[in-house]
Amino acid sequence: MQAIVLRELGEPKKLRLEEVPEPILGPLEVVVRLKAAALNHRDLWIRQGLYANIQLPIILGSDGSGEVVAVGSEISTIPVGQSVIINPCLDWGPDPRVHQPKMRILGMPNNGTYAQLVAVPAANIRPKPQGLSFEEAAALPLAAMTAYRAVVTKAKVQPGEIVLVNGIGGGVAVFAMQLAQAVGAQIVVTSGSDAKIHRACRMGVLGGVNYHDSEWNQQLHRLLDGRPLAVILDGTGGNMLEKALEMIAPAGRIVSYGATLGATKQIEVRRIFWKQLTIMGSTMATPHEFDAFLQLYSEQQLRPLIDQVFPLEEASLAHQRMEKSEQFGKIVLTIS
Repeated sequence: MQAIVLRELGEPKKLRLEEVPEPILGPLEVVVRLKAAALNHRDLWIRQGLYANIQLPIILGSDGSGEVVAVGSEISTIPVGQSVIINPCLDWGPDPRVHQPKMRILGMPNNGTYAQLVAVPAANIRPKPQGLSFEEAAALPLAAMTAYRAVVTKAKVQPGEIVLVNGIGGGVAVFAMQLAQAVGAQIVVTSGSDAKIHRACRMGVLGGVNYHDSEWNQQLHRLLDGRPLAVILDGTGGNMLEKALEMIAPAGRIVSYGATLGATKQIEVRRIFWKQLTIMGSTMATPHEFDAFLQLYSEQQLRPLIDQVFPLEEASLAHQRMEKSEQFGKIVLTIS
């Protein structure tokens, strides 16, 4: 089969299309012939050497959709030919509050979805949502399940609350915006791009501010016009998380699910206890939450926002686009 293989760390051109052996089918696994895969920042960090416990060579890719072409000897409930979507969170474990130590994400150390075929546990596939293309289905898993856990399980966003989504344009942030809107919240956003803020406004948010402006937090205060900021959903880290403690209303909730802007160097601890804040970390989601977000998307007839589609052989160009932060929504690879 053909796959994009990363054999050494570095620039996007290190991603190379190769002929590789087909995956070996385990008794509790299925093999999916992939129709589409999607990019995540995790893929970039692995390629750049910024991720823990990197193992090379590897086929990257956590998200995928396609058709089942083989089932393991102990699987009797999944028909060959079924169109499916893949849950990339492997072995979450028994505790819904936190994943077990052996939890891992498809795409390293297990070979991922930048390929024509992938073997995954049968427990990690679901029928492809009706009405969604393979490209749209592939855009969902990692980012949407991360957003669902942050918005619904952790922050417990309520109708009418004002929610700040940092870094709009990225995959998880766009899903967080969609999901918070779906439960009836009002949204404000930040971004490093005025164009992305304007696009979010066209999608129904109250407004946004550019975090490259030195006075962006004051601009946000003016935008809120005295209305309390109940929830901050942050995948950026850096000084954004520092400012979050200042901007959040008393008794507010902050959920951190990423750090695309790097480490947060200073935390004003007094703001946490004096404002009675709740600060939560969140990553990935349980199998139940994966099913719940698929049901919500179906009931609300939501569709993922796809930024751009590339053929598999142009995975390096897709990485370049994400590396430049040019995307709004998900970047997807089609696989022939």
